[in-house]
Amino acid sequence: MILNKNYYYFFFTHILKNSINFFARLIFDKKKIICGFYFLLFFTNSHSQEIKVVKQDTTYIEKLDEIVVTGQYNPQSIKKSIFEVKVINRKDIEQRAANNLADLLNQVLNINITPNTSTGKSGVSLFGLDAQYFKILIDNVPVINEEGIGNNVDLTLINLDDIQQIEIVEGSMGVQYGANAVSGVINIITKKSSSQTTQINAYVQEETVGNEYELFQRGRHIQSLKIGHNFTNNIFTNITVTKNYFAGFWDNKQGEIYDENDGLRGHAWLPKNQYNTKFLFNFKKERFNLFYKFDYFNEQIDKYNNIVDVNENSATATIDPLALDEIYTNNRYIHHLNSNGFLSENINYNISVSYQQQTKDLETYTFRIRKDEKLNIQKGEYLSRAALFSRGTFSNLIQTDNFNFQAGYELTNERGAGSPLAITIATDENITKQRLDNYDLFASSEINISNRFSLRPGARISFTNLFENQYVFSLSSKYFFKNDVELRTVIGSANRTPNYDELYTYFVDVNHNVQGNPTLNPEQGMSAFVHLKKEYELAKKRIYAKSKISASYINVNDRIELIVVEQSPLAFQYNNIDIYKSFGVFSENTFQYHNLKIQLGASLLGISKILDSSISSKDDFLYNIQLNSSLNYSIPRSKTSISLYFKHTGKQHQFVERTNAAGNQEYQKGTTESFNWLDATVKKSFLERKIETTLGVRNLLNISSVGTTAFSGGAHTAAPQNIQLAYGRSYFLKLAYNLNL
Repeated sequence: MILNKNYYYFFFTHILKNSINFFARLIFDKKKIICGFYFLLFFTNSHSQEIKVVKQDTTYIEKLDEIVVTGQYNPQSIKKSIFEVKVINRKDIEQRAANNLADLLNQVLNINITPNTSTGKSGVSLFGLDAQYFKILIDNVPVINEEGIGNNVDLTLINLDDIQQIEIVEGSMGVQYGANAVSGVINIITKKSSSQTTQINAYVQEETVGNEYELFQRGRHIQSLKIGHNFTNNIFTNITVTKNYFAGFWDNKQGEIYDENDGLRGHAWLPKNQYNTKFLFNFKKERFNLFYKFDYFNEQIDKYNNIVDVNENSATATIDPLALDEIYTNNRYIHHLNSNGFLSENINYNISVSYQQQTKDLETYTFRIRKDEKLNIQKGEYLSRAALFSRGTFSNLIQTDNFNFQAGYELTNERGAGSPLAITIATDENITKQRLDNYDLFASSEINISNRFSLRPGARISFTNLFENQYVFSLSSKYFFKNDVELRTVIGSANRTPNYDELYTYFVDVNHNVQGNPTLNPEQGMSAFVHLKKEYELAKKRIYAKSKISASYINVNDRIELIVVEQSPLAFQYNNIDIYKSFGVFSENTFQYHNLKIQLGASLLGISKILDSSISSKDDFLYNIQLNSSLNYSIPRSKTSISLYFKHTGKQHQFVERTNAAGNQEYQKGTTESFNWLDATVKKSFLERKIETTLGVRNLLNISSVGTTAFSGGAHTAAPQNIQLAYGRSYFLKLAYNLNL
């Protein structure tokens, strides 16, 4: 549907109607009326609260934003951290109206996010390495996904509604967080307290998908309700329920009920419906804290086949069109129990135990299009993962004015069956369950050589049921120069263990032969990062500025790739063959003048890949430039803020194996074209911040795809000529209601 003036009117006037309908349509039938009743009750009885309360809560949040926990012995300020930590606070998340992690990180320097239109997932890379090389953590616990625990997480599945801040540490964190933390970690810190007795937050967000929008039918429709309550001074609970319905991108497609066999049935981007329910119980008293978190995520993706069988009946000269359709259902459960506090006067402990499970179900059926009827329905599970994870740290074991010692452990027991490559409903005959266990011990010490100079050496040993023992080392340092220049370095190793698919995939039929390899070795990674940062004031202290310049080096040996192991019949298997190196220089700068804040960043990254070390293929460094910037201007008198976010991703190159004119295989340089991304938002508060509206435009420059010659074809497919990045420019409007009691 193409937007015209009537549709714009329809879009903005009906969002209020959608906000009311939300409480009658949200999650579970028995809770719909209750949710709506409580909302209306609180709304009609809300009175002007003391401004002092709101200001206190805002100050409290801003203070928390200055405290980091990732890789720390104890929560502390960024300035005291020996690691360089990049923080995205709650204010930034709300200003961008980001609902999931993919929405938020696509503007971050050195992070690239690429959606997959056929699966609904989003791929992500950091410093040129994909998501297998850095970890996604929630409160220091890695998140389960279809390929393992912690790595290769689909960022569209991480909801941000209960998030306090996000901390990004670039560089090897193998000692602190184990395998697969080669290029860094992204740690999501959830909110666990409130200064108010009761907080109620509800919002609806309506968004176009490109130029398509229709209430409940086309576009993106998000609703959320969050209630937090302090039962006593020691007990806090929080529950969050969110629905995110993406109606797909139709483009020139005709959807589900189209019955012509011309390739136009279905969607260009698959529609999906997500539900997320989160619960927190937190008990805190003096030097002891205990919390339990439960997270349930459900996603349904509908895939309507573009091939239609007209099913002609020659005797009656009638047709009864049929299509073979599929429904993919994703369920994820996360239980997290944490206890932290003090074992003695000084020894601080932090222990987490988490049980996580993810299952993927498939429903196939023959759809009788004109009768809206499902035939030959088959349902079943095709993939399952379950993991028991525990992490414990004990800090200040030996503590003096100049020395601190921390020891810890991690254990991961992972069980799984099935593969995202071989999508086959599991039966007793074809299901094979496998396991991967890791038991790690690690220790580090923080040594204050002087008031200005600190070192942190660390080591980890990892025991597994599949590989030889793995040893990881690191050395971090912090030095404060006399002119307030801060220097931080992180040098460390980190291995990447083969994921479940690389070890156990078995996809063999008349057309395919793709197999995992249980004899794979873990990849060996090494990285070095140097950060030089200074905060200063300009224009007679009217401009506050912060500048940072960094350099990075990453080296990965024994990289795992899927290679051809037999030409006839064609067969593929995972093997350790590759070498990866990258060298980068990047800078990030912040300038603030009164209510105007400007951020500028630039990055130059060179990547070298030896695609097959056995034949010493091309290893030249290929370079990529990224630029990003943001501008935020606030108008306190009208409680309005205006923001712009821009990112330029330069041309990306890589060597691709192709057949030359003489019929021989050689490595040729392929290129993915550059592109620019621009977002804009305006946020305004009413009634002492009880009502907040955010109006914005995503992808203002209307990018959809970029050309590429950087990929080779598969066994049955030609090389892609374009990479789909987006569905064009889209508009959103968010209405939020906040009540503090």
